[in-house]
Amino acid sequence: MQTHFSLAQLADSDTQDANDILRLCTHCGFCTATCPTFVLLGDELDSPRGRIYQIKNMLESGKTPDDKTVTHLDRCLTCLSCMTTCPATVNYAHLLEHGREYINEHYTRPLPDRALRRLLQLVLPYSGRFRAALLGARLAQPFASLMPGRLKTLVGMAPKELPSPSWVDRPQVFPAEGPRRARVGLLAGCAQKVVNPSINEATVRLLNRHGVEVVVTKEQGCCGALVQHMGDTEDAQTQAKANIAAWTREMDGEGLDAVIINTSGCGNTVKDYGFLFRHDEAWRPEAERVQAIAKDVTEFMSEFGLNTPVRQPDLRVTYHAACSLQHGQGVTKAPKTLLGAAGFQVKDVPEAHICCGSAGTYNLLQPEIASQLRDRKVANIGKTRPDVIAAGNVGCMTQIQSGTDVPVVHTAELLDWATGGPVPKSLEGREIPEKPAPQKAAAE
Repeated sequence: MQTHFSLAQLADSDTQDANDILRLCTHCGFCTATCPTFVLLGDELDSPRGRIYQIKNMLESGKTPDDKTVTHLDRCLTCLSCMTTCPATVNYAHLLEHGREYINEHYTRPLPDRALRRLLQLVLPYSGRFRAALLGARLAQPFASLMPGRLKTLVGMAPKELPSPSWVDRPQVFPAEGPRRARVGLLAGCAQKVVNPSINEATVRLLNRHGVEVVVTKEQGCCGALVQHMGDTEDAQTQAKANIAAWTREMDGEGLDAVIINTSGCGNTVKDYGFLFRHDEAWRPEAERVQAIAKDVTEFMSEFGLNTPVRQPDLRVTYHAACSLQHGQGVTKAPKTLLGAAGFQVKDVPEAHICCGSAGTYNLLQPEIASQLRDRKVANIGKTRPDVIAAGNVGCMTQIQSGTDVPVVHTAELLDWATGGPVPKSLEGREIPEKPAPQKAAAE
C-alpha cells in the first residue's frame, strides 16, 4: 500500500511503525472472507482492508477523526482472524491499536459512550471494584427494563450467583506434589477470578499434580488488555509494569520456568509486552524477558506431558477455539490433543475461525453485533451435539453460556478432573457416563 506521510510525521516513532505495517498490505482482500463483521454486515468499511484504509487516511490527515471512521474501527472485534489469513503478514493488531490510541487522543466521544468506557476502565481491571459492581448490578436487575441502551445490557449480564473469593486469590506459593519438576508464575487475572475462580483453582491443582510449583506473586494485576483495546496505551503500560516487575523479581530470585496464563486474551497481551514497550529503553528488556517465558496453560502442559487419566468420562467435548488463542497466539492443536489424551471425544466447531462476539469488552460496547455472533457460534456448536463445551477464555465461556444450556467448561478444569481433580462445578449434579473398562484378554 502506498502511503503519503510527511517527514515530520515519520519522525514520530509510532507513526513510522504504522507506516511500515501499512506498506505491507497488498489490497488482496483475503482478510474479508474471515472477518466476522464483514461476514455479518457486508460493508467493506467493516472489513480489515477497509479499516486499514481508514486508519491510513486518518493518520495521514493528522486531523480529528470523523464519526464514521470511529464507528467502523469501534466495530472491529480485534479477533485477529485476518492475521491468520493474511499472506503478506500485515500486523493488523499493532496497526489497529495505534489507530485506537489516535482516536483516544484526538476524538471526543458522545458523553454516554465516554462515561461507559470510563466506567469499564475503572472497574473491570480491579477485582474488588468489579465484585462490588456485579453485586450492585444484581440488585438493579429488576429495574433493567427501565434503563437506557447499553446500561441495560451491562446490568443484564451480571451473573445470578457470584462465587465467593477463592483460596488462590492472594499471593502465595503452591508446592508441587512429589519432586519439583518446574516452577512457574500464574497470572491470577482480574475479571476471571471474580466471575469464575474455579479456573485458577483447577489450574493450580493440575500443575501441582504434575510436579510444578506455582507462584502467585505480590502486586500483579490486570494484564492491560482491557484498557489497551480502548486506546489507552499509557494506562495499559502502567498495568503491565506491575506484572513485569512482579515476575522479574521471581525470575531473579528463585527463578521461573514459565509464566502461565489461562485466559487467552491476557496471554495474547503478555506475549506482546515487548512491543508495548518497544520505545522504552528502561522497560523493554524486562518486558521481553517476561514475554519469552509466557505460555498458555495448554501450551505448557502439551510440552510438559499429561499424566495418565484416573477416570474416563464418556463425554463428547466440543472445543471452542478462542480467537486470542488460535489467531493471536497460534495455539491450535495443544488444547484438543490434551483433551483427547484425557479420554474425551473431541469435536471441532464449524466456522471455528469466526469470533463468538465476546472480545474483551466488545459484547458490552457493541451488544447487537455481539449477540448475532454469539447466536451464530452457538448454532454451529449445536451441530456437533456436545455434552460439554470447552474453551480457554472466560469471556468466551460467559458469552457462549448466555446462549445455550450445554455446560461451558475451561479446558484446564476438564484436564484437572480427568487426572484426579474434582468434577467441574458446571457439571455437578449431572449423570456422567463412564467409558467401559477395557476387557482383559482371555487366558489361553
